[in-house]
Amino acid sequence: MQSLEVRIMKTKWKNASSLDLNGENQQDANGLCDMITVLKGRRPGSTPNSDSGMWAHSMTVQDYQDLIDRGWRRSGKYVYKPVMNQTCCPQYTIRCRPLQFQPSKSHKKVLKKMLKFLAQGEVPKGSCEDEPMDSTMDDAVAGDFALINKLDIQCDLKTLSDDVKESLESKGKNSKKEEPQELLQSQDFVGEKLGSGEPSHSVKVHTVPKPGKGADLSKPPCRKAKEIRKERKRLKLMQQNPAGELEGFQAQGHPSSLFPPKAKSNQPKSLEDLIFESLPENASHKLEVRLVPVSFEDPEFKSSFSQSFSLYVKYQVAIHQDPPDECGKTEFTRFLCSSPLEAETPPNGPDCGYGSFHQQYWLDGKIIAVGVIDILPNCVSSVYLYYDPDYSFLSLGVYSALREIAFTRQLHEKTSQLSYYYMGFYIHSCPKMKYKGQYRPSDLLCPETYVWVPIEQCLPSLENSKYCRFNQDPEAETQR
Repeated sequence: MQSLEVRIMKTKWKNASSLDLNGENQQDANGLCDMITVLKGRRPGSTPNSDSGMWAHSMTVQDYQDLIDRGWRRSGKYVYKPVMNQTCCPQYTIRCRPLQFQPSKSHKKVLKKMLKFLAQGEVPKGSCEDEPMDSTMDDAVAGDFALINKLDIQCDLKTLSDDVKESLESKGKNSKKEEPQELLQSQDFVGEKLGSGEPSHSVKVHTVPKPGKGADLSKPPCRKAKEIRKERKRLKLMQQNPAGELEGFQAQGHPSSLFPPKAKSNQPKSLEDLIFESLPENASHKLEVRLVPVSFEDPEFKSSFSQSFSLYVKYQVAIHQDPPDECGKTEFTRFLCSSPLEAETPPNGPDCGYGSFHQQYWLDGKIIAVGVIDILPNCVSSVYLYYDPDYSFLSLGVYSALREIAFTRQLHEKTSQLSYYYMGFYIHSCPKMKYKGQYRPSDLLCPETYVWVPIEQCLPSLENSKYCRFNQDPEAETQR
């Protein structure tokens, strides 16, 4: 039985006038062996045996959808597939599930940074490279929270320290045989409460009062730190709005001393709410995102080509340190403006149709970023992004990815099967490529069975080995 790749290329071979193999023309279309030779072609600049590929002059969007679901990707008109068990850095196809996507704290920070810049012209202090935000950001925020909690629980610590002192005194008077079986607690709890790191030693603390002893009714009862914080916030709200902030909360039978329930405005905002939050009329900047088909027959693409090309050169030289003479219009066109995908506009498809597009980010009348994407029957596939280095402080890499996820959700509203966002390749051994795993939930493609596996299940295996078969079903057949 022929593999999917061979069946697709056999059809395209018969329909194509020519097919390039590493720059050489193959004019005839006789036999299966020629097509297999095309499969063994190498991507320009790749190492021997690191990938297989072909030059594709024309391809339907469904054919390309089938290919990327088997680990293929395109660079211009060159379609290639890494040889996963031979390359030094295995590249796993990764896709995000936008319908279940929830922005993380770092994602929200990027979106708020953009809104502040648009509304007030605020530029973040300090240098900020457009590298993906590290996942440890959440840990840092959690650490700050621990310091805040430390201030609120000091009232409880005094009582706890009295118990420790009393416990030590009673331990000296009583023998081990007479010691009751009581609930004991380590002083580790004190160390954790204070956020002071590892405790120096362990101390037994009596948490159950001895017979004849109990709570001192002449003193106010101890309260949890969480309750104290709520009370403080409630009093603050009462000062700001004395006209009955607690009516809804008291109607549910809760005592008035507790904090009222969160209003609807305090519910987590959706990705769309964060992106499209309204700006004041006198906003400092205006951002517009335009979707332009990759075609020189399209007037908008043609009119913006010169500006888009200049931005590409500026990006490649500043970010990737490419020599200017290697960033000509020929290279730009072949890399980002040439696509083998045939544009399609079926009645049941998205309004923009299927094919290759440039998503242009216009700020105050000039292009500051361009996201190259393919819109396919089941997904939006990210190809490349280039941006103005002068706006690196806006984290345009992260921002554009979030916009593309939101765009996928928008397309899904009309085309239900279009429900995934493909982010290219995930390379676990490369820190600059691991950031793609932060867009959750996401899946990695098993390189042997071509089934999608949640990334959480894949990461433990990747920590032990660069190349992994993610599908743990022993009966699953390896696909060729």
